[in-house]
Amino acid sequence: MFEPAAEGMSTDERATLQRGALRGLVDRLLAKDGVQGRRLREAGIKAAADVDDLAMLPTTAKRDLWDAYPFGMLAVPREDVVAVHGSSGTGGRPTLVGYTRADLELWSRMCARALVAAGATAESTIQNAYGYGLFTGGIGIHQGGITLGATVLPMSAGQTERQLTMLRDLRPDILTCTPSYAIYLGEAARNAGMELSLKAGVFGAEPWSEALRRQIEDLLGIKACDIYGLSEVIGPGVASECIEAQDGLHVNEDHFLVETLDPTTGKPTEDGVPGELTFTTPTKEALPLLRYRTGDIASLNRAPCACGRTLVRMSKVTGRVDDMVVIRGVNVYPSEVEAVLLAQPGIAPHYLVVVDRRTPTARLLVACEGPAGPEVPAATDALADALRQRLGISAEVVVLPAGTVPRVEAGKAKRRVDWADGPAPLPGLETA
Repeated sequence: MFEPAAEGMSTDERATLQRGALRGLVDRLLAKDGVQGRRLREAGIKAAADVDDLAMLPTTAKRDLWDAYPFGMLAVPREDVVAVHGSSGTGGRPTLVGYTRADLELWSRMCARALVAAGATAESTIQNAYGYGLFTGGIGIHQGGITLGATVLPMSAGQTERQLTMLRDLRPDILTCTPSYAIYLGEAARNAGMELSLKAGVFGAEPWSEALRRQIEDLLGIKACDIYGLSEVIGPGVASECIEAQDGLHVNEDHFLVETLDPTTGKPTEDGVPGELTFTTPTKEALPLLRYRTGDIASLNRAPCACGRTLVRMSKVTGRVDDMVVIRGVNVYPSEVEAVLLAQPGIAPHYLVVVDRRTPTARLLVACEGPAGPEVPAATDALADALRQRLGISAEVVVLPAGTVPRVEAGKAKRRVDWADGPAPLPGLETA
């Protein structure tokens, strides 16, 4: 463990710590009198002493951050913000998050915990292939590696030939990137006949299955560990798997109070029952959040772990409350696809976003209705190019005859579907 006193703390000691931190947060929010403070008052909370249970407090959501864009929910003076990061959402405005120096130090320690949980030490060399920039992945892991005392190779995403050169010449023992890129890099290394020195990997920023874990471990000859985080809460390092068990992600409960809520009723779900992950961040300074509903679905497990950590474990994220699709670490909403489609001449407002999961690495198919005959190739190319520019990733476009996409006379149209097995969700996609 990187911080054994915190990661192995007794349940009673942690509960006392959390209670004090939560009451401190409530006092801060009430004094700030922003949107969260006003909601507390509306809920009858006039002082921290009124707080007996986390479930009695109001929630926050991404919409609150969008409405307050860019800095309307800061809890510190603007001059105390030393860094800004944001979501990897596509199009429009990102979800911006400010950090004080103390926030960055906290974040670094959380990422160091995740690296140590995956087997990294101060003697490790970490090849960090997460993207650097507004996205929190690259910078978070970079800071965590430095805090640990390891050697960090700030490779960022892509540039596979250069990645292979560093893997060969510097012989890192830890790889960090998205799981889909781990597959891509592993295949490239195998095709090049490389013998890798890697021992473990820390992979996140997109949902991934146990089947993909097995494929990554086979390709790279490593132990593959999951990591979870989101910029609104702090970034990667909110929770991470241990190499000993690889059975759920330990949530750093001394800084992030976690609940799972029924997505419909908002009521807490029992341990083991999937619900919407909801976090409270009592020790963050710049943007502390009270019961932030993430939209991610997972369950919680408080059983003892072989690694000795006493932190609650969350399952892998199994889905999203909304229709968001995560492809290669990029958030894609059907509404973003629709905006591109309807901007192209001759394309009808009937489409289906298909996440093809028939292979371990998901790909994005966009089926739409448009012109027929010799105009189809030109329309397909134009749409694929426009989607790449808007989304930041490639999508395969299939232009179908009019009437192919099902219509509905009442209720919501189905705009996305997962294709895991069985027949194609639409005629004309069989050969896609």
